[in-house]
Formats: sequence, structure tokens, C-alpha cells
Amino acid sequence: MTSTVESAGESPAAVPRFPMTRAAGCPFDPPPTAVAQQKQAPLTRVRLWDDSTPWLVTRYAEQRALLADPRVSADINRPGYPLQVALPPGGGSASFVLMDDPEHARLRRMVTAPFAIKRVAALRPAIQGIVDELIDDMLAGPKPVDLVEAFALPVPSLVICELLGVPYADHDFFQDNSKIVIKRDAGPEQRMGAQRALLGYLDDLMGRKLADPADDLLSGLAERVRSGEMTRNEAAQMGVLLLIAGHETTANMIALGTLALLEHPAQLELLRDSDDPKLVASAVEELLRYLNIVHNGRRRVALEDIEIAGERVRAGEGLIIANDIGNRDPDAFPDPDRLDIERDARHHVAFGFGVHQCLGQPLARLELQVVYSTLYRRIPALRLAGDIERVPFKHDGNVYGVYELPVTW
Repeated sequence: MTSTVESAGESPAAVPRFPMTRAAGCPFDPPPTAVAQQKQAPLTRVRLWDDSTPWLVTRYAEQRALLADPRVSADINRPGYPLQVALPPGGGSASFVLMDDPEHARLRRMVTAPFAIKRVAALRPAIQGIVDELIDDMLAGPKPVDLVEAFALPVPSLVICELLGVPYADHDFFQDNSKIVIKRDAGPEQRMGAQRALLGYLDDLMGRKLADPADDLLSGLAERVRSGEMTRNEAAQMGVLLLIAGHETTANMIALGTLALLEHPAQLELLRDSDDPKLVASAVEELLRYLNIVHNGRRRVALEDIEIAGERVRAGEGLIIANDIGNRDPDAFPDPDRLDIERDARHHVAFGFGVHQCLGQPLARLELQVVYSTLYRRIPALRLAGDIERVPFKHDGNVYGVYELPVTW
């Protein structure tokens, strides 16, 4: 069932388009139209590319409630799901994050152990070594330097390659195709071509792991294929998801977080001059809350009628959980538009909530803690090489960040 504005008593002309545009000169803040929607009501209507009008969930409490509600589905193939782009013939991706339980839980369990907090914590020395080596290379090279290319992208790419068992020598291939997959305005054929290329690449790797297993996550999946717990295609699909999510999101947080701190020098000084790991961890949570690089919302569809915040969401109506404005909800975070690394922001929804919350969040947190505690201490004079107005932001991506970040010192 397609969501309609008639059921909410609104005229089609009054319904704003989604995704929305950020204000010029305010690259860290949610779009003004989204903020206005939040002030208007916890649930409002928006219009998508296909003229469907799902609910936009604007406030923190309602977002957490719906993300944890078993009457809400993440299945991209259900009628009424608020699609970001048209699905290819035959349906959408087989990624487990776009499935419901019990299938979602069955597949998620296959990769839970490597992302457990204690297992991830053991990676700290290796991640610290990667960060230090890349900083050494920057300090030894010419200035200015693009922090994205020289540091922000290589850090998580090297980490996820080591964890998965993917050759880092292939990073140009998977980074280029990943960018196409998450680019909002990529054409359907271009996006499908990139997805097929990545799936073929991971399927080939899976074949190699089946023949010659090693001590890595893909080899662990290969063992589950061999035992009949999952199919080879499911394993390859999972590999694609983990490879893309494992480097794109963290890379954008490293670069965008650095830019935000450079634009808030008092906060940067506080972080740079502290040797308190609790403050570093607090800074990571606050930057995740403040920036919210997943800026197109989490998409869901109601399985049953749901009464919430004085509205009735009917079965088959789409929901967009706008985490960027949820994390700027003044009822959840006082003075939400202020960056304050001493704030307790651990209850943010940057990683989602409920059974579908981000599997890799312990790894992302650790990588960001190592980066934010090391980069500015080792390069204390780090600064933008030019004006922020010239920094190219990813307004056209499903993951928000910057394409380049020229810095010097």
C-alpha cells in the first residue's frame, strides 16, 4: 500500500521533498526543512522520487520506539517500503540488513563474533600501527595533502581488509565501485553494474577461501558455506556489505569529524591536549551524534496499524527514521546544535537502534578513538589548506562526508 497525503489531510503541494537540502554555509547541520518538520510534529509526511509520501519520523523518542517495534519491517521488497531508488527487476538486494527476523537474525549471527567488543579491542595495537604509519607518510611527504586520500580512506580500508581477508592491493577496485553503489544520483544500470562487480569479486574470493582457508572473517563464512549453514551467494552478499560498510562510513567520519573539530578550535584543543581515554571516547560519541553521516534516514514499512504520537501509521505505509534530526532533538540532547565533546551522547541513534543496529559499531568506535587521539596530537598545527567554502561535500551521496579535505601544518 502506497502512503498518501490524503490520509493525513494534507494537500500534495504542502508535502516537502525528501531527501532535503542543507543550508549553504551550514555543512554540519541537518537541512532547515527537516528541522522545521521536527518542530511541527514527531511524524510528518514527505514526498519521495516516485511521488510516494511516507512518514518522516523526526523526534528521538518516536524513532527509538519504531526502530524497536516488531510491527515495523526492514524488508526492502515489501509493498510500501520507502525506496531510495527503483528496484531492479526481480526485487532488491539480498543483504541481511534489509531482511526481517528470523532470516535477519540467522545471517547476522554468522558474523557477530568477529565484531564482539572484546575481539575488537584486541585489534587496537594493529589499528594504532596503521594510523601511525600513515601519519609518518604524511609528515614525510609534500604539503598540502588531501586527508581523505592520504589518511581517512586508507585507515578503515586497511583495517577491514585485514579483518575480512581481502587483499588491500585491490582497494582501488572496491573503493571505486563502493562509491557508485552509495551515490544517490547514480543511474540504475551504473549502480547495478557496480554491485555485480563487487559481488563477483567477493564470490571469487569466497571460492579461494573455500579452497584455501585462512584466519579471517571470509574464511569463517566459507566454513559455514561448507557446512551448509548458508549459501555461497549469501556469503558473498555479506562480504560485499561488510566491505562497503567497513570502510566508507568510517572514512567519512574521520574526515568530516576532523573538519568539524578544525572549525571548533576550542573543542579540538581540549581533545588534543587530553590524555584521558574517557574524553576521547566521549568525543567520538558526540561527533557521531553531531554529524550523522547517514543522512537519508533509515527506511522501514509498517506491518500493522501503529498508533504513535497521536498519529495512526497504517499497515503498508512507509517510515523514514531521520536519525540526523533525531540526534538534534532538544528533548534528548539539550542545546543540540552545539558541539560539546564533554557531553554524554552515548544514547545517540547514529548506529540505529533495536535488532538492526549497526553490527560494526564496536570497530568503528575503536578506529575513531585511535584516530582522534593520535592525529591531532602528532600534527598539532593541522589546519585547512584553504577556505571551508571550497571543500566539496557529498550532498549527492547516501553517506555524507567530503570528497577531499586539503590540509597542511
